[in-house]
Amino acid sequence: MKKHILIVEDEEKLRRVIELHLLANGFEVEKTGCAEEALRLADWADLVLTDLRLPGMDGLELLSQLRRQNMQAAVILMTAFGTVESAVEAMKSGAVDFLMKPFSLEHLMAVIHKALEMRALRDENRQLKEELGRRYQYGNMVGRSPLMQEIFATVERVASSRATVLLAGESGVGKDLIARAIHFHSPRRERPFVKINCTAIPENLMESELFGYEKGAFTGAVQNKPGKFEQADTGTVFLDEIGDVPPSIQVKLRRVLQEREFERLGSNKTRRIDVRVVAATNQDLRAALEQGTFREDLYYRLNVVPINIPPLRARKEDIPFLAEHFVRKLAPDCGSRVESITEAALKKLMEYHWPGNVRELENVIERSLVMCRGTQLDAADIQMDIAPRRRNHTGEHLLPEGLTLDEFERDIIREALRRADGNKSQAARILGLSRNALRYRLTQIGIES
Repeated sequence: MKKHILIVEDEEKLRRVIELHLLANGFEVEKTGCAEEALRLADWADLVLTDLRLPGMDGLELLSQLRRQNMQAAVILMTAFGTVESAVEAMKSGAVDFLMKPFSLEHLMAVIHKALEMRALRDENRQLKEELGRRYQYGNMVGRSPLMQEIFATVERVASSRATVLLAGESGVGKDLIARAIHFHSPRRERPFVKINCTAIPENLMESELFGYEKGAFTGAVQNKPGKFEQADTGTVFLDEIGDVPPSIQVKLRRVLQEREFERLGSNKTRRIDVRVVAATNQDLRAALEQGTFREDLYYRLNVVPINIPPLRARKEDIPFLAEHFVRKLAPDCGSRVESITEAALKKLMEYHWPGNVRELENVIERSLVMCRGTQLDAADIQMDIAPRRRNHTGEHLLPEGLTLDEFERDIIREALRRADGNKSQAARILGLSRNALRYRLTQIGIES
């Protein structure tokens, strides 16, 4: 494929000589005498050959504008008024080379070929990085394990459709991130994404929250209010912890999924909506079907495209990538100087069983960043669970023997305060709480806040 070169030179005879020589050497050529027109033509070019002195905008400003507009063409500056300072400034601004006039056509060709080779290497490097990113990261999800690669591929395939997706997996595996990835890689990406935490809405308020209400529908309904589904019209609804929805609401959800219609509370007017539904659960919905706590017709409406997200302990090869991702993401917010994580620290992370999955790993990294004084996280900096937890014969966690729940909480908070040298903001980060939530707990358990 022929390479495209844009010549920006106000001296017409020189511009014509360079054009003829480049055409003779198999290049496609466009030419102009001013930088302002060059900006309009530069999208077409693989390489821009520009004079430093131009009427109006000069060559350095042209180079700056090209970089500001993220244009990828290689740039060579040429001038008869060159100095060392000009050359240095040009190279700092992103020029790949600097030509002093007068120059031979042979020298010009050598510089052009070198610049195009450098651009090819740069493009190849960028493509490799992008490919690596596509392989090991999708949206904010990170993973190189075959299990996660399969999930990335499924998300990629399903995102462009309007099919309902059911995400299943333990708490903390990243169901929220996958739901958002589905939305933001879909044609609905510019439309609303409305998350509904089904466990956070009391049963007596769930219908009005989901479907809205009319003025006078109940005491306190002083005006009409659209529900979550109306707010998400033309976008995506994310029903988190769908297994906790009461049977009375399950009937109405099935109708929304099947007919795309509903009525507000206190209204007989049927409203139609266009929403894509993604649901998530940490429960075994098939077991709930057998127990009669979850409707079979709703289950099959939700389970059009099932995605099962494995726990972190089943994909431990992802832990180093996740840990490094969290270090980069969290260190600035923690005010930490940490730039990397040692092999010993990664080994310690790999040996842990991670009952809280990716969410627990993120909390551990954040806690460790807060406490670390150096520029590397080492094994000694990695703080796992604050208190050891025992399990019964079925594998369920138990409180330390002899402690009540209040005593257990008090010990954990005191340990966090000790590790934070009494700094309540740092203690709150260690515990995964807001500062206000920690102050409330301190008051409740009788520790001065």
